[in-house]
Amino acid sequence: MIDESLLNSLSNKEKEIFKKGLEDLINQTYVIEDEYKKLNESYTSLQDFIREMIEVQPNALWVLDTEGEIFLQNSEAKCLSGLLEQLQSDKDTYEIEYKNNYYLVKVAHHIDKTVISATDITEEKRRERLASMGQVAAHLSHEIRNPIGSVALLASTLFKRVDIKSKPLVLEMRKAIWRVERIIKATLLFTKGLQPNFTHFYLDELISECENATDEYTYTKEVEFEFNFPHVKVRGDKELLVLVLQNFIFNAIDAIEELEESSKKNQVKIDYNETQSSYVLSIVDSGKEFENKNILFEPFKTTKTKGHGLGLALSLQIIEAHNGKIELLEDTKGFTISWRKKEDE
Repeated sequence: MIDESLLNSLSNKEKEIFKKGLEDLINQTYVIEDEYKKLNESYTSLQDFIREMIEVQPNALWVLDTEGEIFLQNSEAKCLSGLLEQLQSDKDTYEIEYKNNYYLVKVAHHIDKTVISATDITEEKRRERLASMGQVAAHLSHEIRNPIGSVALLASTLFKRVDIKSKPLVLEMRKAIWRVERIIKATLLFTKGLQPNFTHFYLDELISECENATDEYTYTKEVEFEFNFPHVKVRGDKELLVLVLQNFIFNAIDAIEELEESSKKNQVKIDYNETQSSYVLSIVDSGKEFENKNILFEPFKTTKTKGHGLGLALSLQIIEAHNGKIELLEDTKGFTISWRKKEDE
């Protein structure tokens, strides 16, 4: 409060000067207040911008204070709250496994804050693993091919010379050799990549191929096969499509073999349908249900007691090369395989 006696002691000129100074002070206060508001708005805007920048990052991002408490995080980080508990802030860069996924973790320290990012590299690790496994598989396939060829030739010669009682044993040997040759072929196709040779052929030509495959395959139960392929012209790589059907037939047989008891008859059935744009095959069987649908098409993974885990993965690769897809049936155990017709058909 202004001292009234002091104010009265001032001359008129001094009062004017004092008044002018007071007005300037008040105006300056308003200016400072306005600048403060603008500064606060800028700070709030900067905070929102930083939050947005953090939020749009594809990886999980945490900003921690000196106590290790979360100062800022994005939605990806919130979904991985359990991962944060396992992270180490004393390392700059490292990899960590969390819930069957792999993450690349990077840590940066700035003044009183620690910034931690976790990038999902599961798919990259998967590709590295597949590439490594593929190289080993391709090498082994090349090494095995020559001796298997020799064994196959010797088995054919032996089949002609042995007595009638021994022929079934040699026949089983030939079936086993045929199976190994298929595995080698599938492995080399998968690792080297596919180059489909598209031609036109009649679908019912595949019936004999499927029947021959069942004759070559070894199984112990009675299985009824039904291949309903009409005499229609289709377009695709016949050899590769035969390989796909064989893979699904063999998987169906294995599923029937693994089923301990069944009140139904053992059956593998393939039907044909088509849409305006695609050829469609449905394959159903009465075998054991899938144990883990998530790994059905994962290379080198299988829940079967026999198999190398490449059949369905290679089949998917072949069908995708035909601009098609493989889907699980919903109401019964089986699949649909569809691939696109040529655009001008």
